[in-house]
Amino acid sequence: MENELTLKRFTDVRRELGYTQAEFAKLLGISTTTADIERGRTKLSGKVVAELLKQFKINPLWLFGASEQQHLETSKTSVIPKVITVDSSDNENIVLVNAKAAAGYPQNIQDVSWYRELPAFDLPIPEFRNASYRGFQVEGDSMVPNLKPGEWVISKAIEHIDDVSANKMYVVVLEDAVLVKKVIRKPNSNNVTLVSLNEAYPPYEIKPFQIQEIWEVSSKITFGVDATTENGLLKQLQESMEELKSQFTKQQAS
Repeated sequence: MENELTLKRFTDVRRELGYTQAEFAKLLGISTTTADIERGRTKLSGKVVAELLKQFKINPLWLFGASEQQHLETSKTSVIPKVITVDSSDNENIVLVNAKAAAGYPQNIQDVSWYRELPAFDLPIPEFRNASYRGFQVEGDSMVPNLKPGEWVISKAIEHIDDVSANKMYVVVLEDAVLVKKVIRKPNSNNVTLVSLNEAYPPYEIKPFQIQEIWEVSSKITFGVDATTENGLLKQLQESMEELKSQFTKQQAS
């Protein structure tokens, strides 16, 4: 019979991950559901504890109440690129992942042949040397005004979640999505917070093991560049306000 704290922590892990008792049992190699374990009727086997560690980085000592550190290896979770492509001269390519391809990227992340279907190029610029880079097309408006829908970001691979900086933007490849976000690591937290620049999108937390790759946005390719300056836009706004004010005054007088 497990102690109450162990049962509570096991149940809390399942709920935090969003699995039903049947779904969690299937992941952990349990024949039916996790209901009997959660009620204390069935012993938590070594195999299940090992699966929790392997799949979700759950610290066995935490599970049994001997530690307050819930996850192991979170600070060194590898997010290094799964596949790198090179050209005929053995120079590393910058592969371009458009919005349509991004939908299948998480599922094909280790499929070398899938990458061959994507366009790739080399930039003979010093800033794009001595690191792995990949291009991703921006979809949606969650990062406006810095990034607009349809623009492209050229991003540099990073090896560990610890390498992220709070004042940079990142392409975050999850198990089922490719997102452009700010990445925040809070002290004393096992979670990672993904933040949009557009305040209409609230921040949300994920577990480090949900991240497959992280790419630091280093530059962007934009379109429709014009000569309008911020001062010019401000002047236009002021003129529009004066015109509205004038119309309002006339209406008041009539």
